[in-house]
Amino acid sequence: MRNVQHPRTIKSFVLRQSRVTKGQGEALAALWPVFGIEKGDTPLDLPTLFGRDAPVTVEIGFGNGDSLAQMAQEAPERDFLGIEVHTPGVGHLLKLIGEKGLQNVRVMNTDAIDILQKRIPPNALDRVQLFFPDPWHKTRHHKRRIVQPEFAALIASRLRDGGVFHMATDWENYAEHMAAVMQTSPSFQNLAENPPYSPRPDTRPLTKFENRGLNLGHGVWDLLYQRQPS
Repeated sequence: MRNVQHPRTIKSFVLRQSRVTKGQGEALAALWPVFGIEKGDTPLDLPTLFGRDAPVTVEIGFGNGDSLAQMAQEAPERDFLGIEVHTPGVGHLLKLIGEKGLQNVRVMNTDAIDILQKRIPPNALDRVQLFFPDPWHKTRHHKRRIVQPEFAALIASRLRDGGVFHMATDWENYAEHMAAVMQTSPSFQNLAENPPYSPRPDTRPLTKFENRGLNLGHGVWDLLYQRQPS
């Protein structure tokens, strides 16, 4: 699989200025040197990074890290690399790592697109997760949505054959957009019994925010695609 590179000048996120709490700041100071990965351009050696050779899941935009920490705790046989641009969320995840004694999580505080392009080797990942990305619901902003054909090709190049790309959104229009983009990709097969949407798998925890929305009658759409042999 060739190393897919493409320029991306349109950002799929807005870098909000949020306050880091005392607990988050303490976790950043104490645990970032252990579990954080500094910025750079050299490819990551994932087995060396985690100290073992295990299936690696990358989560793009993990928010406050609650669900990522829970997944890592419930799947100690897997390694998790979380990428998030918002520093308070990184601090919160590091705090959870310390509280839960997790050893199978590493954290990056940067743009996931740059990391996928420059630092994740081809065919290195077992799973990529993209849960509740910014929907950019206004039509004129749809170009900012992270899920585009070029992005799907980049994800495909980083997944091993048989690896899974799992997306979830609570915006139906974005779910339709995701399905349309993925349908055009020759590298993926939809895993749904009744495409394009799948039931939420047990491996994706139900967040407080999501549960509140479900109680109000809001929908959530999961899309799971498997990387086909190259």
